Amino acid sequence: MLEVRGIHAFYGLSHILFDVSLNVDAGEVVCLLGRNGAGKSTTIKSIMGIVPPRQGSILFKGEEVAGKKPYILARKGMGYDPDDRRIFADLTVEENLEIAEKGYVEGRGWNKERVYDFFPALKHIRNRRGGVLSGGEQKMLAIARALMGNPELLLLDEPTEGLAPVMVHVLEEQLLKLKETGLTVLLAEQNQSVALKLSDRGYLIDNGVIRYHSSIEELRDNEEVRKKYLLV
Repeated sequence: MLEVRGIHAFYGLSHILFDVSLNVDAGEVVCLLGRNGAGKSTTIKSIMGIVPPRQGSILFKGEEVAGKKPYILARKGMGYDPDDRRIFADLTVEENLEIAEKGYVEGRGWNKERVYDFFPALKHIRNRRGGVLSGGEQKMLAIARALMGNPELLLLDEPTEGLAPVMVHVLEEQLLKLKETGLTVLLAEQNQSVALKLSDRGYLIDNGVIRYHSSIEELRDNEEVRKKYLLV
């Protein structure tokens, strides 16, 4: 589904990603783990075309997409949940969902009804403006909005960041249910407990370089590697 080959990314003159490579097969949940500032969000943004790589290749469903605009990638089947949520503060929950709706086929895919079934809390606040929602509600809405585009690949950037422990648990349960639907997901996450529960495989990134890659079972058992690259 996704193959990233040797990408280098910059913010201005600052070199952030160094020869980053990873792949995600259809139906997999793959996590990209690392400390704060390790390069996780930049990797996601490079894939989504927000921070286009200066070198390297990004293949989506076999097509070269490195440097393409985010709206083009969304049309091709990528969904994106940004770390800062970016919901429309002046629109209601329902309006945030409606403007993102794309590609629904009757009886298959995501529409408002299915999203409300999946995130029941959103249905109860569907007429509330985005700007007055709690952090957890905004994060649920951001993920729900991404699903409304019926993506084949969902990029989740730090979904649990800044949430209270009780909301982390709620979101974790919902993401486990999302995994059961068979959706392909690349999850950038600092919370290793959540990532290890949700994922099939994992990559560890540190200072913009992929340092380790394995099955989630091997990563879970390798405490030395996790201490080296994940503990602050």
